[in-house]
Amino acid sequence: MIVRIMGEGQVEIGSAEIDVLNALDSELEAAIESGDEAVFRSKLHALLDKVREVGQTLPDDSLEPSELILPPADASIEEVREMLGDSGLIPG
Repeated sequence: MIVRIMGEGQVEIGSAEIDVLNALDSELEAAIESGDEAVFRSKLHALLDKVREVGQTLPDDSLEPSELILPPADASIEEVREMLGDSGLIPG
């Protein structure tokens, strides 16, 4: 799966990593629902850090279509809330 982190670029994530990312996505959703800015920021950074850790960075000149777009690390709760789908940021 090709994932774009807005403002950073694209990474390729293996299907074996999706469950871990979904767990972090669920924690992020809960933080958004609680409205706690500190917890939200922590969970957003944890999700993005994990994507960077498990993903293989694609070259900047790569033109692969992104299957998933994640917000930048400095996104607000409201911005991320607007990006949420029925199953969070990461489907599955």
